[in-house]
Amino acid sequence: MSLLVVIAACDTRPRDAAGTSYVVDDFGDSVRVGPARRIVSLNPVATEFLFVAGAGERVVGRTHWDHYPPAADAVPDLGNGIDPNVEAVLGAKPDLVILYMNASNRRAALGLQAAGVRTLTVRTDQIADLTRLADLFAAVTGDSAGRTAVDSVMRSVDAVRRMPRPATPPRAFWVLFDGGPQVWTMGRGSFMNELLEIAGATNVFGDIAAPSAQVSLEEVVKRNPDLFVVGPKTADRLKANSAWNATAAVRARRFAIVDSALVGRPGMRLGEAARHVRRLVVGDSTR
Repeated sequence: MSLLVVIAACDTRPRDAAGTSYVVDDFGDSVRVGPARRIVSLNPVATEFLFVAGAGERVVGRTHWDHYPPAADAVPDLGNGIDPNVEAVLGAKPDLVILYMNASNRRAALGLQAAGVRTLTVRTDQIADLTRLADLFAAVTGDSAGRTAVDSVMRSVDAVRRMPRPATPPRAFWVLFDGGPQVWTMGRGSFMNELLEIAGATNVFGDIAAPSAQVSLEEVVKRNPDLFVVGPKTADRLKANSAWNATAAVRARRFAIVDSALVGRPGMRLGEAARHVRRLVVGDSTR
């Protein structure tokens, strides 16, 4: 079933037995329609969205990881966004809590609902999820200002997508985390895979359906990427680990060193992130 069960005309919204309109979120929960004046955002993508959409003054709680825009730092830090402390969240007296769709958050959603607090759970793993978030937030609250902001973000992403494509797309290996013989990379279920494709490159592990997965050094060597996409600290660790010299890209120091804060989530800076990846991985012109 599609995330949105609401279409534009208000009179077509589903209603419960009491006649109250609702939408259905990614947990399959019915979320009552109505204004939101005190919002706790435990989804960093949602936090960015709320501030850029002009709802930042209504955000009364966030996670450890929500630092954009800078104004978000002034919002009380309520801890983790995965399996959050329900009591701490309730202490902020929210009338809406936005969660990331993860099985570990089911307990929190049920606990908040039992306390009478609306929860809106959204999976935000891919670029299209940002538009879904904007549409669902508008449907729940009646506040549609965020749609205009998200439309602008999507136009900036599309501008990068329309740039000339390289005749031979570079084959990239994006290292999310390296912790020994196994490293984490991203599959086609991640927005990072989309960023590579938008830039004009190919993910050597794009055959993996999940957003992320562990892979071995041996498998990386076998797939022989043209370059590694890494954060600054990861690049230093790979250079210092002689085992990675088994890959031609590391021996030749072919690293695209990305701004991890910029490319780390499919939020309101996606256009900037797409341009950043394009410049580092493909260049401003084709090759």
